[in-house]
Amino acid sequence: MLSGAVRVFNERGYDGTSMEDLSRELGITKSAIYHHVVGKEELLRLGVDRALDGLFAVMEEVKAAEGTALHRLELLVHNSVLLLIDELPFVTLLLRVRGNTKIERKALARRREFDSLVTEMVEQARDEGHLRADVVPAITARLLFGMVNSVVEWYRPRRGDDPQDLADIIVAVAFDGLRC
Repeated sequence: MLSGAVRVFNERGYDGTSMEDLSRELGITKSAIYHHVVGKEELLRLGVDRALDGLFAVMEEVKAAEGTALHRLELLVHNSVLLLIDELPFVTLLLRVRGNTKIERKALARRREFDSLVTEMVEQARDEGHLRADVVPAITARLLFGMVNSVVEWYRPRRGDDPQDLADIIVAVAFDGLRC
């Protein structure tokens, strides 16, 4: 049900989706939906939380990794691409929230928290001498994840595609220009 609701939100927009739309698209009654969730707001929360929880899990895994800050930053970008591909509809939904509801504002606050952690990692990598001295951490963090997040707009999985290859390409393109 959640995957179907997220698909409909992504197609119609959250604000443009009614419970009637969800009922029709999911092929179940509205009362069946209400049996599982309080309303479409809860479906939105579950959808964006799935993406955010995944990002924060990647961050925790990377922070615990051995190596330099640059290595951890590269690992963060790489594993974030893999998460995005694995959870494409949920990440797409997260990237489309604009702060129109309490749930969206909470999601945006969590995204800012994640951005702050990435900024700290960029700053540490720069201060360790692994990135160019003229790198501005906050801008670099936004640019890195702007590139990662853009994948939702153009990536369409095809049989034979290896998500690892795409993640490797993004890391190479991003960091070859940032290294000293």
